[in-house]
Amino acid sequence: MNKVAKGSVVLFAIGSMALSAADILATVNGHNISVEDANRFIQASQPLLDYDKLDKKQKKQIEERLIERELFAEEARKAGIEKDPDFARELSKVKKDIMIRVWMQKQYKKMIVSDSEARDFYDKNKDKFAIPARVHARHILLKDEDSAKRVISQLNGLKAEELKKRFIELAKSESKGPTASKGGDLGYFSKGQMVLPFSKAAFSLKKGEITKKPVKTQFGYHVIYIEDIKEAKTLPFESVRKKIIAKLKEKEFADKMELRMKELKKEAKIERKR
Repeated sequence: MNKVAKGSVVLFAIGSMALSAADILATVNGHNISVEDANRFIQASQPLLDYDKLDKKQKKQIEERLIERELFAEEARKAGIEKDPDFARELSKVKKDIMIRVWMQKQYKKMIVSDSEARDFYDKNKDKFAIPARVHARHILLKDEDSAKRVISQLNGLKAEELKKRFIELAKSESKGPTASKGGDLGYFSKGQMVLPFSKAAFSLKKGEITKKPVKTQFGYHVIYIEDIKEAKTLPFESVRKKIIAKLKEKEFADKMELRMKELKKEAKIERKR
């Protein structure tokens, strides 16, 4: 084996070692598809997104597209497209876009946001990370007040699990609302998510209580049961630190690109023909 050949083998071996099994997503007719390939594919349309941020379903979709692309690429190579003049013309058209994308990716990677900057943003914008008080409620919707009072009378005197069980039964049999089949379950909601009379009544109750009087809204008369209460809170810094850093990096990047474009336009000789 000559020196050139030996050198090629060594370089190939090093390259193979650099691409670990964990980096390979699939192999198509002996050609590896890597996480890096996936990132290039994704970032062609979404420069700030990467493969690791996708959910399982999205990852599978990307892998499938890459496999299909590899198969079509093989088919094109076999047809001699790389030597076709049309291929050369199309390649020259996308060269600028590729250069810009790679350059922008490198600029974005230079953006550094420290923990102290993220903490400062958090401290100045705590309202953005506040979660309002929420209640988990069930309701029974009736067409008239007398029907609502009759339902309340059937619930009076019941407590704890017995009250909850009977409320769900009555919601399924008596309620005229779309949640009847779910035992009147409305899930968790904050004050601003419901019409005012309903919200006011729901948030005046304690956990495990029902309204003692029918609550009138434009939908009819409600009997409300509070299954759970979650007090207002502010998300701790550590739980939002990564999101804050990403947000600040994106803003810093956008500001830098806008400033650079203004400078480039000022320096350039631009002749508008129309």
